[in-house]
Amino acid sequence: MIAWLRITLAAVVILAVSIVLMPLQVLALRFDWRLRRRLPRLWHRIVCYCLGIRVRVTGRPEERRPLMLCSNHSSWLDIMVMSSVADVAFIAKIEVSEWPIFGTLAKLQKSVFVVREEKRRTGHQANEIAGRMADGEIVVLFPEGTTSDGNRLLEVKSSLFGAAAMAVPYSPTGTVVVQPLAIAYTRVHGIAMGRYHRPLAAWPGDIELLPHLLDIVRCGAIDAEVSFGEAVEYRADTNRKEVSAAIATRIRSLLNTSLRGRNVV
Repeated sequence: MIAWLRITLAAVVILAVSIVLMPLQVLALRFDWRLRRRLPRLWHRIVCYCLGIRVRVTGRPEERRPLMLCSNHSSWLDIMVMSSVADVAFIAKIEVSEWPIFGTLAKLQKSVFVVREEKRRTGHQANEIAGRMADGEIVVLFPEGTTSDGNRLLEVKSSLFGAAAMAVPYSPTGTVVVQPLAIAYTRVHGIAMGRYHRPLAAWPGDIELLPHLLDIVRCGAIDAEVSFGEAVEYRADTNRKEVSAAIATRIRSLLNTSLRGRNVV
């Protein structure tokens, strides 16, 4: 009974906030107001609070621009958590645009939807991402290309860093800043979340979205840790594979540190 009361209350609050903020975001997108970058952060902070997700941040985003953040990816929760701490736009596969609820939210946040299987569209998509970065937006890339179980970083695809290379000519310094970050789900109801329980927050993709969402709300107390790492500078003569390898190493180190509990207080 208590769980269903929590779900009902969370749904009512989120619906009320959405009714107020979403029309404003539509206008901000229509007229390209700067407000369109800030409203999603407010909305996601409120949603995280309603879902019982407590976010702890270590480090901070680079102040230099253009900036691309590269993160591990274990769940749709990553979007909520990341958006609650920074004004960001995401690079997402085109299928996300068709998802119920989350597809609409992604469009309202002006995510960049990419079709990875169609190489003829790669240049256009990279140009769009590069233009957004050159305009000062922080773009988030999930270089694994899929979700994991939250316990490890999967193979990082160097081809996905093409957008950073495309943005270099737009940068006044000839440099694009690529910064690693790790999102780890570390505690549930204040108790350290081990490997067995971490899939509660992870969403590998073979689980239906609605049941997983309901499980999160029923739980009502998950700690997430966002750790920003040391950035890499991407220039015209930079080797893409070397950058992807360096970023992968740093994400893996940040993730392992969080999951081992060294930064948890």
